[in-house]
Amino acid sequence: MSPSLYLGAMGFGLIAVCYGFARFAFGLFLPQIDADLSLSPTLSGLISGGSFLGYCIAIVLSAFLTERVGARAVAVGAALVAAIGMIGIATAPSPLLLASAVMLAGSSTGLASPPMAAAVAAAVRADRQSATNTIINAGTSAGVVRSGPVALMMGGQWRLAFAGFGVAAFVMAIAAAYSVPSRTKTATTTAASFPPLTSDIVRLIVASFLMGASSTALWSFGGQLVTLQLGWSSTGAGLLWIAIGAAGIVGASAGTLVARFGIDYVHWLFLGGLAAGILLVGTSATTPLLAIAGGMLFGAAYIMLTGVYLVWGVSALPDRPATGLMIGFLTIAIGQTAGAPLFGLLMDRLPPDYAVIVFACLTFTAGLARAGNAQSSDLAPKS
Repeated sequence: MSPSLYLGAMGFGLIAVCYGFARFAFGLFLPQIDADLSLSPTLSGLISGGSFLGYCIAIVLSAFLTERVGARAVAVGAALVAAIGMIGIATAPSPLLLASAVMLAGSSTGLASPPMAAAVAAAVRADRQSATNTIINAGTSAGVVRSGPVALMMGGQWRLAFAGFGVAAFVMAIAAAYSVPSRTKTATTTAASFPPLTSDIVRLIVASFLMGASSTALWSFGGQLVTLQLGWSSTGAGLLWIAIGAAGIVGASAGTLVARFGIDYVHWLFLGGLAAGILLVGTSATTPLLAIAGGMLFGAAYIMLTGVYLVWGVSALPDRPATGLMIGFLTIAIGQTAGAPLFGLLMDRLPPDYAVIVFACLTFTAGLARAGNAQSSDLAPKS
């Protein structure tokens, strides 16, 4: 296996553990955690928002450190933080300590992505970098799809599940230490703390914020929604997570599709898919078959859209790939930080259908951010 392929495989695994286990598995196990610790929907939303807030802080720190000390140390640190956070979730005796552990585990995802973008820029041929970055990004789906069978096997044993996830994160720390290059293109340069806010970057910020906010309808409350609407137990929620994760693997093709059709077409198409997935899973009109289909649609659309924002950010700042990725992914997480408590509040005050419809409609507003935007040569469709 060539160094670039090995790097891609390791990055795929690291993202799978940090995103699929440390960040998004909380929504899968939320009904069982709620039963044990008596969490209200509003408190659940605040805890989920804390995970996203941890991500926001960590991704800024990660981009800063990656540009100064190199990718390897930051990637290893991401895996270790994920491990410690998930062990904390497994042992949390109260909602307060659970919230702290969820925030720490969620921050690992912010640490993980920028060093991988910088490592790809240093070790992979220029014509393969977008494809490699989006393949690594699709590791999120692998982690989500692996957490589904764990939920099926463990039933209500969410503490044991998170302990196992913590062990997997320790293994990835060892793998990162051996495969991620220590020096990257920006590790020896003095970069500005934040790039100028060009029109392209502002549009990226707005679009990724709105998409991130809308996605919390399922990432944070998917397990509760299928429990409310279909009466599903942890087994049903596990099947939903498997559907989301399995379909999300198609997000690995985001770089290829953007190169072929252009970012605007791909962006709008999968925003529509995200909204449709939220509606199919979360409304009272759903059926078991529709919920699984909606989960697949949501998973494919979400990973594809994060890949779109990854390519958009790196293309906007080609000399600072870690920072370009950070901008898009940071604002996705800021949107999720705001969206999770808001959705929980709507669930407390209104019937679930209203909250679901509001967040499905919110998805489309992300597409308006690119209205009238002149396409760069990197993001225009190729004939």
